[in-house]
Formats: sequence, structure tokens, C-alpha cells
Amino acid sequence: MEVDKPKEEKQESSPILPNKGNGLDLETYSWTQNLQEVTVNIPVPSGTKSRSVICEIKKNSLKVGFKGQDPIIDGEFFNAVKPDECFWNIEDQKVISVLLTKQDQMEWWKYCLKGEPEIDTQKVEPESSKLGDLDPDIRQSVEKMIFDQRQKQMGLPTSDEIEKKDMLKKFMAQHPGMDFSNAKFN
Repeated sequence: MEVDKPKEEKQESSPILPNKGNGLDLETYSWTQNLQEVTVNIPVPSGTKSRSVICEIKKNSLKVGFKGQDPIIDGEFFNAVKPDECFWNIEDQKVISVLLTKQDQMEWWKYCLKGEPEIDTQKVEPESSKLGDLDPDIRQSVEKMIFDQRQKQMGLPTSDEIEKKDMLKKFMAQHPGMDFSNAKFN
């Protein structure tokens, strides 16, 4: 399998900054991603017809090329895709665009195909999502983090601090005979 090198030479050992689409621009193709999908774009000669293209999308691999020629892309994915939810087309008769639906939709891919340079997934820029799109448990955690961040910025107690204070008040109310006047609380 032949794998492209990135357009810009970087140190091979350290991850590369992702492109604007959270993927990588290589010599013969580029790829972008969000948490749900990966899009692979392969420039081809102007006037290319779909009947001359071979595109095989399997759960763990991708093969794209022209009939009777060596493939342009032939490799294994970073992670599995859902082949029944993947498709390809030719845009403006000059770019083969392959849309891949990730099986694990909560993970950023470090590379599209094995052997490619790895991107730094800590540097990806996720698209903003609405809180309503999130799983209820995750949504609750995110809302709590947002509340706590705002409280800290205003110099007010966080939700955990408020909860501890309320528990202490209840304890004191349940034990009115105890003297808390000299007690120090963190």
C-alpha cells in the first residue's frame, strides 16, 4: 500500500496540526472529519465520469481508483465505518468525494488510512453543537460545568460548594444543641 506524505514536511514522530476540516491534506487526496463522518476528497482529471471510477467501501477499508489502473487510495481505516451509510460521488467532474459514516461517533480519527501521518487530535476544532443534541447525562454534566464556570467568574460558589453549604445547614438544623460558633469550615 502506498501512502502519501503531507504537503508540508513535519517531524515524523510528533503529530501534525490538522487542516481546517480536522483532517489532513496529502499529495493525492485530503480528508476532513467531524465526530460522525469522514470526507475524503480526491482530485481527478476534469471531465471524469462516474462509470470510470471504482470505489469500494468496506467496514475497515477503502479502495478508490479508475478501472484498469492501480488504485489512487487503497488502505485500512483508523476505525470502522458503517458501509451501508457511506457513499461517493463526483463533484464538478473533477473531485471524487467519499462520505464515510463512523461506527464510533464519539472519537476523532488520528488518520484516515493506516500509514498516513497522524494528526494531533488535541488540536481539532469541533463544530459547535446545541445542548439539546447531547445525551441527557452528558447534557447535565455540560450544563453543570457551564454554571460552575460562570459562578467562578463572578466570584460566587460553584454547584458543589452550594451543595456542601446546604448539607451543613441541614445538619446544623437537625442538631440545634451543638455549638458551631468556633468551628472552621473549608
